[in-house]
Formats: sequence, structure tokens, C-alpha cells
Amino acid sequence: MTSKNKYKYLFILGVLIAAGFALADSLGFFNPKPYTAVNHGSHNHYVPENRDSGVGINKFPMEEPGPREIITPTGQIVRKDKWESQQADSAAQKP
Repeated sequence: MTSKNKYKYLFILGVLIAAGFALADSLGFFNPKPYTAVNHGSHNHYVPENRDSGVGINKFPMEEPGPREIITPTGQIVRKDKWESQQADSAAQKP
């Protein structure tokens, strides 16, 4: 194998690796936050991963939640402890 062929295959391998990282990043594998910023014209809406698909993007907040806050599936920003207690209460009420 000539050195020209080696460089060609190394270049193709490099492009494939870069494309794999770009795809993984676009799918959110490197996003540590439980929400994603969705571009909506000249501004962003912050949408949680567990979004209610019946709620429009425009119903979600345009500012990021604070460190002790969470965005609900319907678009409200609430305190984490309040949200967790509501979820525990609703799980306890189900038979």
C-alpha cells in the first residue's frame, strides 16, 4: 500500500469519526442538562426531555431554570423539591 493510499484512508477515517461525534452531539449524548434549548425565531425556548407533545414550543420558558428549579412537561418552571413531592403524591394515589 502506498503512502498516498494510507493518507486517503486516514482522511476518510478522520471524517467518519468527526461525523460520528457531530451526530452524537446533535442527538444530545453530550448534554448534561435535563432540557434542550430550541431555537424559535430570534429567541430560544427551553424544553425538557420529557416534554408533553400536546404542548406547543411557544408555551415553554425563554429563560433557563435556576439551579434548584425544573421545567415541567407542560412548560412551567417549579422548584425541584415541590415537583418531586407532587410526583411522589401522584404515584402514591395510583392503585
